[in-house]
Parts: sequence; C-alpha cells; structure tokens
Amino acid sequence: MRPRKPEYFRAMTKPIVLLVVAVALQSGPFNPVVHAKNANAVSASNPVIVNAEKIALPSVNITTFELANGMQVVVIPDNRAPVVTHMLWYKVGSAEDPVGKSGIAHFLEHLMFKGTKRVPANEFSEKVAEIGGQENAFTSSDYTSYYQKVSPKALKMVMAYEADRMENLVLSDKDIIPERDVVLEERRSRIANSPGAILSETLESVLYLHHPYGNPVIGYENEIRGLTRHDAITFYDKYYTPNNAVLVVAGDIDESTVRAYANDTYGKVRRRADPGPRRRITEPEPVTARSVTYQDERVTAPSLRRMYLVPSYHSGEPGEAEALDILGTILGGTSIGRLYRQLAIDNEFATNITAGLRGGAMDMTRLSIRASPRGETTIAQLEAEIDKVLKDIIENGVSAEELDHARNAMIKSEIYARDSQSSMARIVGAVFSVGGDLGDVLDWTGRLEKVTVGDVNLVARKYLVKNRSVTGYLLPKKQTDEPNKS
Repeated sequence: MRPRKPEYFRAMTKPIVLLVVAVALQSGPFNPVVHAKNANAVSASNPVIVNAEKIALPSVNITTFELANGMQVVVIPDNRAPVVTHMLWYKVGSAEDPVGKSGIAHFLEHLMFKGTKRVPANEFSEKVAEIGGQENAFTSSDYTSYYQKVSPKALKMVMAYEADRMENLVLSDKDIIPERDVVLEERRSRIANSPGAILSETLESVLYLHHPYGNPVIGYENEIRGLTRHDAITFYDKYYTPNNAVLVVAGDIDESTVRAYANDTYGKVRRRADPGPRRRITEPEPVTARSVTYQDERVTAPSLRRMYLVPSYHSGEPGEAEALDILGTILGGTSIGRLYRQLAIDNEFATNITAGLRGGAMDMTRLSIRASPRGETTIAQLEAEIDKVLKDIIENGVSAEELDHARNAMIKSEIYARDSQSSMARIVGAVFSVGGDLGDVLDWTGRLEKVTVGDVNLVARKYLVKNRSVTGYLLPKKQTDEPNKS
C-alpha cells in the first residue's frame, strides 16, 4: 500500500481483506463475501427449521460482459449522485508470491505509481487530485486492486490511465531502492511497532503450516530487502494482463457507456500472458492445538486471540461457510453474541470479546475469537471461561432465537452495504477476483435463510475443535500469569 492511504484500506497484514457484508467480522476492514458453489445447505440429522424474519433487500441491477482480450467487466448503476467508483482488480495476491520473494505482490502495487512509457510518475494521481477525486490501491492474499472515485465525466480518463499502466509500466533501478525503503518503513510502523500486529503475524504463520496464507502480505523484512527490479517486472508480466483482471464500475453510469469506454481503453491492451489456474499448496488437516505467547513492555493490557482453521465460502462444502458465518456471529458478532453476553454482560470476565469468520478467502480460512480480560481476571481464567461457552455450544447447540438474531443482523448489514456504490464495487470485485460470480453475491441471503439450527450445530462440532486452533496470548512484559495449556 501507499503510505498516504486512509485507515480503512489497511488490510495488508492479513489475507484480508477487505469487504464487510456481515456483522463484526474482525478479519480486517473488508471481508469479501464469496459464497458457496450451490445453494444446497449442509445436511444434519434432525435439523430444526427456523422461520427467520423476512427482510427485503434493495434491488441491484448489475450487468457483466467480457472484452475480446478476456477482461471481465461488471457495471453497477447507481444514479443517486453524480459520481462513479472505478475499481480494477487483478486475480493475484501475496499467496502467489514466489518462495523466497514474500511481499512482491504488495511491492509491485507500490511500483505501479512510478509511471509508464507515456505517462510520467505521479501524473495519474495528480490528475485525479486536480478534479477532486479519490484514489487508492490495496493488496491482499488473493487479489490486488486499484481504485478511483471521480465524476462520470472523468471516468474515461481514469480508464485510459489505468489501461496504460496495465501494459506500459516502466521501472528503473532508481525506482526500486527508494520504494523498497518505503515498504520497509511501512512494515516497521505497522508491524514492528505494534505488539498486536506482531502476534497476529505469528499466529497466522502457525495456523498455516504449509499454505502461503501463513506469509504476511507485506512480506518478511529479510526478503523485502532482496526484492529487485527483475522480480517486479517478472511478476508484472505474468499477472498484469487483461485476461487476469476484473473491472468494476459503479455509480452514475450505464452499461452501454462503460462498454464503449472499456473497448476504447482496456480493449486495446493486448493479452500478453496466461497465468493459468490458481492452484495452491493444500494446507494439511491440523492434528494438534498450538499456542503462541508474546510479551512486550509496550502492552498495557493483556489479550487473547484464537483462530480455528475452517473452510471459506470458496473452499468449503455447499452450505458449510454459511453455517460457519452464522456461528461466528452467534459467538461474538453482535452485542448479544453468546460470548459477549455471558462473559462481558452477565459476568465480568471480559471488557471486550468478538468473533467472526473471514469467509471471503479463496482457500481454507479462519474463524477467530478475540478477548480482553476485565479487572483482576487473568488470561488463563478468561480462556477457561471461553472454553466453557464453546463446550456448551458443541454439546448442547445454539438456539433458534440465536440463529434468527444472527441471520437477521447479517442480512441487515448487507442492506447497508448494497446502499453504497463503493461498497458494492468492493464486494463484487472481491468475489469475482477469487472465481465467484453474481449469483454468489446476490443469492447469499437466500442461502443464509436455508441454514438450520442443525446446520450450525454440525459445523460447531466439526470445526470448534481445539486441535484445529492456535491461541495467542499478548502480555505485558511483567505478566507472570501462565495461560491455560489444557
């Protein structure tokens, strides 16, 4: 990421992402909603059918088409304000970083602002700023995106600039070293200077023993230092090709105009590579619980984090991710979530506790719990109380009322997301970038409505298993309390 980006795009140190259409997901600013392969729910013995409150979603008129060079285009008309959101998504993220070259996807994102054969460095950004527009870029484990928000009159201009740097990027050695130093400083400020970020990075490396999600998006410091111009150009030439990109335009524009502009700009970019199928190393099934303790004098209050390895919408069996998503919301995704209610409201064990699924990952993902003890409560005591709540859910299940509340909260959250053109652009772009389609976006609530109490209880028993987890303890340097290792 570029250093001047606002806080809501700081989704680099997690495979994140990035788009929230369900409530209280703590996996990053935006959690892409990538849905299951079909609408069949998980089967469970003696399922309890719950009649959820019916909530009407606003209609969304979305069209898609493909350019001759293989580039996908999605148009989301929204004529309420004279503004358009233009997002170009590349189907490549840090999970495609070559071994020993961690951080190259993110580093290239920085270098994309260095100019082309036709455009001097920073001209694109200056043109957007001159007209009062906004711009950004971000990298996750699964995709890289470039973003502008401008008036409809400027849409073709930003499309032309973006199409130009898709094939005409020029890099010199004098660009590499200063920008590499910028990335190193970014890593220092966002990870090395943050005890919580250090623990999170370590937890993910322990959760994913084999899969590249275990590597930080920004990269490891020693490998960032070794990144070269050749590394960047090789990565660019392989992945920055129109047949590996998705264009999403949302706002005060129509499909025919976007089609004409796209053909005049992106349509002229040659298809110069074929990245091929996105086949990654499969994470082996976990066999033992793991724990990480990090002590730092900068920590003023202890906290606990736990991650369970679970399937995502894209990688799971039909219906599993929907049930896991609801389970995460029941646990700690709302103000009356089971964990928060029992440990922060009914009892005074925690000051804060949240839970949620990072459902939009392309491969196996995580269901996370975060908690901070209250008063004299120790980390070991808090962990024991969390385990009691989880044990009760595994043994006795969730209630119909909990399911209804969680599902309705998630659907209402999507209503708010659909009301924003930029949110819809981010949701759709993230889904398409990991191989999804419009059905995955628009049919999500229908699949949620099919989830039963039996479905939620089934995934709770299957995945809330300690051997599938890694637990992290963030402690002040002087902390002497030993975490519960049982």
